[in-house]
Amino acid sequence: MKSMKTLLAAGVAAASMTMIAAPASAEVAASVGVASTYLWRGYDLGSGTPAVSGDLSYSTSGAYIGAWASSGDTSAGTEYDLYAGYGMEIGGGVSFDISVWNYNYPSGAGYLSTEETDLFEHSDLILTVGLGPISVSYYEPIAGPSGYTLYNYYTVSGSVGAFSLTIGMEDIDGDETMHADLSYAYNDNLSFIVSQQDGDDVLAVDTDPKFIVSYSLPISM
Repeated sequence: MKSMKTLLAAGVAAASMTMIAAPASAEVAASVGVASTYLWRGYDLGSGTPAVSGDLSYSTSGAYIGAWASSGDTSAGTEYDLYAGYGMEIGGGVSFDISVWNYNYPSGAGYLSTEETDLFEHSDLILTVGLGPISVSYYEPIAGPSGYTLYNYYTVSGSVGAFSLTIGMEDIDGDETMHADLSYAYNDNLSFIVSQQDGDDVLAVDTDPKFIVSYSLPISM
């Protein structure tokens, strides 16, 4: 599952993008990346195996659509996400973004109780408000089986120079987990992430620190 494309896949999703041939007021961007594992909300979905991902998006006047795909989820299988949203700068360093993300698993069981991966059956609505280098995001499940829609997820993120920190909290029907991801961008392509998670015993959370290395490349045409 992808969360706001800046966190999911632990930096692979945050790959640099480059504009390619498009009308003057529009941008088409693409990137590919590889990470030492698939990190999602503090969980190691890849069980320590590498994940390869790619992203393609189109944006104009604040609106955007795109697709993201990744390997590396050892439980749910290959994943591709479809997304659409709108973002804007309000002024005084304040920004706003609202988007819908749809998660699909064509080669595995996915995360639905029915073990089906029907298009648009598994979706989140995501709202983000930023002030300078600090942003707050809220995730609301809008499609999925009854068990899936019982969760909410929140993040607070901030950055200083090449360092950034994200603190996330997930509430699954009253059971809470928290995680902190500290990342360092060595350059535009290479980044390092340390992730620490803590949660209720009922969720069987792996609280060992996780270290992830990711490398991304923009694709131009």
